[in-house]
Amino acid sequence: MRNGHMLILKGHEVLALLKGREESVVGVVRAAYEAHALGQSSLPHSVFLRFPGDQLNRIIALPAYLGSEQRGAGIKWVSSFPGNLEKGMERASAIIILNSLEDGRPQAVLEGAVISAKRTAAGAALAARTLTGGRGPVALSLVGCGMINFEVVRFVRAALGIDALHIYDLDSARARQFGEKCERTFDGLRVDVSPDLRSALAAAPLLSFATTAVEPYVSDLSAVPKGGVILHLSLRDLTPEALLPCDSVVDDVDHVCRAQTSVHLAELLSGGRGFIRCTLADITLGRAAPRADADAVTVFSPFGLGVLDIALSRLVYDLALAEGKGLMVDSFLPESWLERDEAATTGL
Repeated sequence: MRNGHMLILKGHEVLALLKGREESVVGVVRAAYEAHALGQSSLPHSVFLRFPGDQLNRIIALPAYLGSEQRGAGIKWVSSFPGNLEKGMERASAIIILNSLEDGRPQAVLEGAVISAKRTAAGAALAARTLTGGRGPVALSLVGCGMINFEVVRFVRAALGIDALHIYDLDSARARQFGEKCERTFDGLRVDVSPDLRSALAAAPLLSFATTAVEPYVSDLSAVPKGGVILHLSLRDLTPEALLPCDSVVDDVDHVCRAQTSVHLAELLSGGRGFIRCTLADITLGRAAPRADADAVTVFSPFGLGVLDIALSRLVYDLALAEGKGLMVDSFLPESWLERDEAATTGL
C-alpha cells in the first residue's frame, strides 16, 4: 500500500469477504494458536475499561503481534453493552486497527464485531473437532441465543456437521427468533427450543455457552451427558465448584486466569492452576492428548486472544486488496511537519 493511505472496511464488506470461507478461517485460527504456543507472538494482557458503579458494561483493548506466516500487529477495541439488546441493537461493537510492520503506521481500519464473532466461533469449532476426535455430525446444544452462538452453529456445521440443534435462552421469544433464523439460514437444520437450562444441558454431548453473564450461575453439571464437551465461550457461567472436577482446556493459561472468569475463580478457590490440563494448541501440536478421560466432561475456556483478531484481520485485509474491496483513503496521515505549509493548513 502507498505511504499514508488507509483502507477502511465496513461490516458488510467483511461479511462478504469471509462468506463461505469457514474452513479457511478455522485454519487461520489454528495456525494463530499454534504460532502463539510456539512463542511467535507478543500478547500483552487485554485492558478492561469499566465505568464507576457499572458492573455490566465495558470496553476492552486487545493489542497483539503475531509472527510466523500470519505476520501482523494491531489492536481491537471492543465494547460490550448488554442493555443494547433491549434497544434492538447488538450487544457488542468493535473496530480493529492493523499496523504496518515496516514503519508502524496504521494501514487499515476494519469493522471488528464480525471478525470477533467469527474468530470466536472458529476457535469453538476447532475445539469441538479436536476434543471430540472429529467425529460428526453432532448434536449441539446452545445456551444463549446471540450472534456468537449463531456463528458457532455456522462453524460447527462446517467443521463437523450438526444432526440436531437444541437452544435455550432466558428470553424465550429471543430463543424462538434465533431458532427460526437458524432454520432459514442453514438448509435442513431443525431446531428444538429447550424449556429450561437443565434440559439444554442434557440435550446434547456438545454444548456452547455464549451469554452475557457477569457472575457464575451453573453449579450443577450432572445433566451433561457422559464424556460431554462444553465450549465455555462466555467464561463466567460455571461456578468454580462445577468447573474444578472437569477436564479443563484453555487457550492461554495466564490470560484466562484473570478478570473474574470461572477459571480465575477456580484458581482462587483451589489455590493453584493444576486443574488446567493443557491448552488447545498443546493438543493440536501433539503435546497433549485430546481427552484426559473419555467419560469426563471436558470444558474449553477461551479468553479470546488478540492474536486471533490480528490473524483473521490480515486474511480479510489481503482478500480486500486482492479483490479491490473497501474504501481507500488517500493521505490519511499528515505530511512531514518539516514539509507542511502551516499557514495553508491553518488558514492563516
